[in-house]
Amino acid sequence: MKNILFGFISKYISLTEDEKNAILSLDLFRSVKKGTVLLKEGQKSQDELFVLKGCIRKYYIIDGEEKTTAFFTEMEGLVPHCVTNNAPSEYFVSCVEDTILTVTNPDMGAGLNVTFPKFEIMCRMLSEELLAKQQIDFDEFKTSSPEQRYLNLLQNRPDLIQRVPQHQLASFLGIKPQSLSRLRARILEKDKT
Repeated sequence: MKNILFGFISKYISLTEDEKNAILSLDLFRSVKKGTVLLKEGQKSQDELFVLKGCIRKYYIIDGEEKTTAFFTEMEGLVPHCVTNNAPSEYFVSCVEDTILTVTNPDMGAGLNVTFPKFEIMCRMLSEELLAKQQIDFDEFKTSSPEQRYLNLLQNRPDLIQRVPQHQLASFLGIKPQSLSRLRARILEKDKT
């Protein structure tokens, strides 16, 4: 797993052996089973998550119904709002699959940034990329129909179709599971003609 992490980091900055050893000394890696809830609504946490292998999902429970707002797969990270604002979480985070994560906290990051200033540069670049991606995703969601959302998902994140249960995928798309089934059938019919 360390090679996967170091490969990802090398896209942004180069690491010396001392820097690699400093990262490894932090004991970052966690293996988590499918179905494990990593964060609950109302819970405080300092865990910043980065997926090396697997899939996690962020969701709310509103009127007893799960509303999925995001999936995070390989080489994607999540810093829950409760980490940055030191307040109870407003949502849940759980594992859709058996998952291998790095788990850090703000103090670990600050320590690395002081010892190795180029980590701060990498973190800024990652934050900027994430913010831009989230804005694009939000805009696409707000301006597209359910069918367009599904087609965008097929084009941009086709792996999720196979990896995520249909009811979670439907929730993510903002529709009911039955509507997703009808939508898929309609698209298959169009493809046949």
